[in-house]
Amino acid sequence: MRRYAEVDVFAESALEGNPLAVIVDAEELSAARMQAIAAWTNFSETTFLLPPTDPSADYRVRIFTPTTELPFAGHPTLGSAAVWLEHGGVPASAGRIVQECGIGLVELRDDGERLAFAAPPLQRGGPVGDAELERIVRLLGLRPADVVASAWIDNGPGWLGLELVDAAAVLAVEPDPTDWSTEDYVGLVGRHADGHEAAVEVRAFFPGPGGVCTEDPVTGSLNASVAQWMIGRGELPATYVAAQGTALGRRGRVVVVADGDDIWVSGGVVSVVRGTIEV
Repeated sequence: MRRYAEVDVFAESALEGNPLAVIVDAEELSAARMQAIAAWTNFSETTFLLPPTDPSADYRVRIFTPTTELPFAGHPTLGSAAVWLEHGGVPASAGRIVQECGIGLVELRDDGERLAFAAPPLQRGGPVGDAELERIVRLLGLRPADVVASAWIDNGPGWLGLELVDAAAVLAVEPDPTDWSTEDYVGLVGRHADGHEAAVEVRAFFPGPGGVCTEDPVTGSLNASVAQWMIGRGELPATYVAAQGTALGRRGRVVVVADGDDIWVSGGVVSVVRGTIEV
């Protein structure tokens, strides 16, 4: 029997953001068992808390989708840190948490009200090849004229970023659900008109079980790399709010703050389920 939690991330109230399942006592679970549990919960990600192997880290996390393990993901980072704290975790440095995961060490800040993680460096950046861009535009049902800019903005999952003409264009996308490869992780961003509470609308698509296109409600890793891409190009201010999940009936909100060379990504974490799991 292991301690278990479900939290809603990037939400101010339950059922508004992206759910995450967290196994607190994950020692002695094999990778195969972790993958089986993640397939069973069927959330976009399930995480497993472990003692760190790096002495600089406060804890270690492994992150699984229903079909694969990820080296990093944003809403699992915030949610896992919140659950670790709730279950007695004490960081080595007050107000600073260091998470060990597949990409290495990720720093989080805790101001007592909200957790924020530092966007990790991109593992892949630069332009998207013409053939790849044409294929993705077709999968999304877009026209080339709908795309303002494109780039690889991969910080772990494999994100390919597309900036569309505006937020309405992002919300209108209806992708082909069946022709996605296992490596198609696509993020869309478009600007809202001045006066909207959010600067941009974001959507995230990736291959789910059976290769069927799946939309993620709210995605920290994508918002982190979008911020690096667009703030770096001077296209967004140093501080802004992104909306995500609108097309799925959610009200996810991601707060982005550029502080020197670092970009911090934060959002609310709401505890929904506390208990134990027998696995």
